[in-house]
Amino acid sequence: MSSDTRTVPSVTMSADGIAAGQRVNPLVTTGIIGVMFFIFGFVTWLNGPLITFVKLAFTLDDVSAFLVPMVFYMSYFFLALPSAMILRRTGMKKGMTLGLFVMAAGAILFGQMAMMRIFPGALTGLFVIGAGLAILQTAANPYISIVGPIESAAQRIAVMGICNKVAGILAPIVIGTLVLHGVGELDAQVKAATSLEAREALLNAFAAKIHAPYLAMAGLLALLGVFVLRSPLPDIQPTVPKSTDAGEADRGLSSYRHLWLGVVCLFLYVGVEVMAGDAIGAYGQGFGLPIDETAFFTSFTLAGMLLGYLVGLVVIPRFVSQERYLAFSAILGILFVLGAYATHGYVSVAFVAALGFANAMMWPAIFPLAIRGLGRHTETGSAIMIMAICGGAILPQMFAMLKEHMPFQLVFLMVMVPAYSYILFFGIVGSRVGSDRSEA
Repeated sequence: MSSDTRTVPSVTMSADGIAAGQRVNPLVTTGIIGVMFFIFGFVTWLNGPLITFVKLAFTLDDVSAFLVPMVFYMSYFFLALPSAMILRRTGMKKGMTLGLFVMAAGAILFGQMAMMRIFPGALTGLFVIGAGLAILQTAANPYISIVGPIESAAQRIAVMGICNKVAGILAPIVIGTLVLHGVGELDAQVKAATSLEAREALLNAFAAKIHAPYLAMAGLLALLGVFVLRSPLPDIQPTVPKSTDAGEADRGLSSYRHLWLGVVCLFLYVGVEVMAGDAIGAYGQGFGLPIDETAFFTSFTLAGMLLGYLVGLVVIPRFVSQERYLAFSAILGILFVLGAYATHGYVSVAFVAALGFANAMMWPAIFPLAIRGLGRHTETGSAIMIMAICGGAILPQMFAMLKEHMPFQLVFLMVMVPAYSYILFFGIVGSRVGSDRSEA
């Protein structure tokens, strides 16, 4: 993007009486929103190593440990539509600030409850963090989509994705260094403890290591909230498109079939993304790989996603459309899943990590394709799309439960291939069903 100011098309400026068509600096706007995406990338991709953390700190089985991503992502389902109503009252700028403050409160709660080893309280903290993220996502995703031409929305979201995935690479490394360092040795010590008191002392000391990092994160989130509130970020709202069709103004949200197909697609996409990122540690442990190594596997998936975003940023829409690249990514995902099923050990894990590359450009393509042409329904449609993020709660939990009764590689195949197949359908057919191509 150029650093020159330009008039933002198809939006009005609604904050503090700013007139429609005001010229804004896209570099400044993109930079501030990029910081938002960095934040929810860092917080979101802590869930992978947190599964390892809670499994040891609270002495849980895999099914219970996978409540971490389930609770976190279910918050989107419950909070997305209320977030849209909040944003209508506050505007996007104040709404983002509120979201950051809510996240800060959730981080304080999680850190305190985890240190005290109160698992329901820790899960509540994660739910509150997810609630704040729901507000941020409900504002930031349509914001970056409508801040320029919809045809290049995937390219702009790719820039946001780079910020998101750089943070995602750093998150497991930071938490691994500060909290999970030597976790394999600790696990052995806990198992070898000869008394309940000795075992509890080890676990209490381990759990306490999470407290300071989350308090620091809460402070940074609160400071960022103040910064956003005082920043030059414009409060952009979608306009109601003019139509020559007398019935268009009364067109209900249910008539946009591509939106609802997109909701299912995003549900499945977030599920496979979380499977490749958060569940990769449990997948590696299925082969008996050392826990000291599996705790960092999420970073490899995120590195693959970062590479995928860089490629997508170059080729979309210059060489290939959003729809075609989405279909290509889905096919690549199916091939990588088959590769993971056909191999073992580190090679199989490498195929799972490679899913990061296949997944990278799916969100940037699915979201703008699904909300294309919604006009005055853009905010509500975006909120419904954000609700679909709960796919990140359902698919990993399904994997954790089924692998208790079936070979984990077979379960991985059964969960992932149908999901990628539907994403392929949406890229080829579903994104065109019922959408008004004249508004694209």
